Amino acid sequence: MNTNVLPCGDAGLLIEVDGLPEVLALADAVRGAPPAGVLDIIPAARTVLLTLEPGTDLATVRKAVLDLPVDVGAAAADRETVEIEVVYDGPDLDEVGQLTGLGRDGVVAAHTGTPWRVAFGGFAPGFAYLAGGDPRLDVARRDEPRTSVPAGSVGLAGEFSGVYPRSSPGGWQLIGRTDAVLWDIEGGALLRPGSSVRFREVR
Repeated sequence: MNTNVLPCGDAGLLIEVDGLPEVLALADAVRGAPPAGVLDIIPAARTVLLTLEPGTDLATVRKAVLDLPVDVGAAAADRETVEIEVVYDGPDLDEVGQLTGLGRDGVVAAHTGTPWRVAFGGFAPGFAYLAGGDPRLDVARRDEPRTSVPAGSVGLAGEFSGVYPRSSPGGWQLIGRTDAVLWDIEGGALLRPGSSVRFREVR
């Protein structure tokens, strides 16, 4: 695995890797054996940011990270699973069924039939990029984004699925909706990097 470790201020390290599979494997490895001084592990699409206690020696943490055994092909470890109930009546559901060749019912079956992994957060507080679902659901974003997507909308874009935590513009293909609260100012995000998500159809 190609790894480039860069200082991020005086209390952080930014680790660049090849792609999302490497990010997930590295983040798992650091969570399993965090070097002394690591406060938080923040994955993104191709990087992992480690925030450190002030005064922590960056070189020591850098060496410890580079010495960690990272197995990109390892089976997923047991992790917290969050179940989200979804009403599958999104405005793009039929179009996604046509794009994938699965049909409306097939899209729902694929979306609920495979556990998703919270890869990283972004875009808005509480929004999680979910990866590792059924590869047949890989569809492009909409050609024209919507100016307003309702809170709780469940969407697809590329290899990812996600749930809009609040009303906002967005270009994902919307296949359903949920009443789950994705962000709470006191409790933080419902979906945290490293956890798993199971979608369950409700009517």
